[in-house]
Amino acid sequence: MTPEEYTIDVRGLTKRFGARTVVDDLSIQVRRGEICGFLGPNGSGKTTTIRMLCGLLEPDAGDGTCLGHDIRRESRQIKLRVGYMTQRFGLYEDLTIQENLDFVARAYGMRDRPGVVRAALERLGLDARRTQLAGTLSGGWKQRLALAACMLHEPDLLLLDEPTAGVDPKARRDFWQQIHTLAADGLTVLVSTHYMDEAERCHRLAYISYGKLLAAGTAAEVIAQAGLTTWALTGEDLARASALLQQDARWMVVAFGTTLHVSAESGADLPAWLAERAPDMPWTITSIDTGLEDVFISLTQHATDNFQ
Repeated sequence: MTPEEYTIDVRGLTKRFGARTVVDDLSIQVRRGEICGFLGPNGSGKTTTIRMLCGLLEPDAGDGTCLGHDIRRESRQIKLRVGYMTQRFGLYEDLTIQENLDFVARAYGMRDRPGVVRAALERLGLDARRTQLAGTLSGGWKQRLALAACMLHEPDLLLLDEPTAGVDPKARRDFWQQIHTLAADGLTVLVSTHYMDEAERCHRLAYISYGKLLAAGTAAEVIAQAGLTTWALTGEDLARASALLQQDARWMVVAFGTTLHVSAESGADLPAWLAERAPDMPWTITSIDTGLEDVFISLTQHATDNFQ
């Protein structure tokens, strides 16, 4: 893979705020036309990384390119070719949908603003609501407006910071359909999310915790790299099983409805362990495939808190 085939190619990114290192020696590569899921718990450094990539923050260490431009010396050129959708709705709630888009088009100095705005309204199904005040929109429609705004200037890279937080499942599904359509046309997307079903929609994943990159690759590769074995426990008195398992640090226990998922490093033998400690156990133990959520919970639990 030649450098020209990467939209994002950065190495050793580090950012400190006072004594705290928020992003710690992070390296990431994203190919052109790829949807890369950027995952990690709150406070892991995702937003800070995104802001360094698009030129809003200068890294304290590290280098690389975004859209072929040096992230340190050519941040202005990067900003002109990036669409950045922030965590919180950042448009004017007392303006209509159409007025907001016209404002953004004016900020970018775009020619034929009425034509550009009209095309954006039609492309994202906003035309019928163009005179509605942005502040009266539901979460899903605000999300659609924000996407229209950051796509107005036809960017080559879309940076989405938890774009579906707080919207309903149908709005999330529709949003991801739009993202895949854009990626099929050659747009590169880096999207941060907490939702595992969304992570599985991405071509590749990068998982960070407390500023450090812990895993990268396709969903299947990330699961394989984790080296976990997972079981499902069903039956009566699962609270007793959970309390018993939590006495031993090797077991990672997570409740999924009426089932417990228990994961451990490969080689661990959960049935034998439980049979020894609870001979009368009323639980059924079934070996299951390890999922992304199992992997990410495990990664987070074993990461070192950067406040310490």
